[in-house]
Amino acid sequence: MRKKYTVVIAEDHTILRDGLKSLLNANDEFKVIGEAEDGLNAVRCIKEKTPDVALVDINMPNMGGISVIKEITQTVPETKTMVLTIHSDEEYALDSFLSGANGYCLKTSSLKELLSAIRTVLSGKTYASPEISDKIYEGYSERHKQLKTKSSWDTLTRRELEVLKQVGEGFQNKDIAGNLRISVKTVEKHRENINQKLGLHSASDLTAYAIKKGLVAIKGAGSGFGATPSYAC
Repeated sequence: MRKKYTVVIAEDHTILRDGLKSLLNANDEFKVIGEAEDGLNAVRCIKEKTPDVALVDINMPNMGGISVIKEITQTVPETKTMVLTIHSDEEYALDSFLSGANGYCLKTSSLKELLSAIRTVLSGKTYASPEISDKIYEGYSERHKQLKTKSSWDTLTRRELEVLKQVGEGFQNKDIAGNLRISVKTVEKHRENINQKLGLHSASDLTAYAIKKGLVAIKGAGSGFGATPSYAC
């Protein structure tokens, strides 16, 4: 029997959350392994469960859905995230995708569309409900171009900087995972993202880059030169 895809639902409305859980569990492809009624619990649950996909509402207490997606994209990159919301506004969709969301599905969608949307993001593609896909295309393309004007260094996330620093200091993936309290698989994913963003290919390339940017002090250097900045975990 094929392994079911695991799902976490982050939704503050109990009736809707329970309904989604029942509908997904009734399908042979999916299994809901966690649920949260607010943003902070959503992040905690997703980090703990590491589901294949997380369905995230935008408007939630304590921490909004877009902030949840930013945090999960950085700390649990193996989990796909899909917004499930009532908002068909262009800005909400753009902010969601630029924060790392893999999909954006409206709550007015049918069950058939929702299942199709989840399958799409699990396959590695991006999904947007038909009602908003045309509307956001131009805005997304324009803002994506603006992001491209940033240097490669500017596109690195806080967690990617932490991983890059430790690679530059000579730590292996297993050691980095222990130091940052994340999985080895997550470290590997961060390294892959760093290489892609910087156009690098090896550990020695990463080390040289980390030294160049001052993340790693050069042995024998005087005080202040190449000092290692600190990053909050």
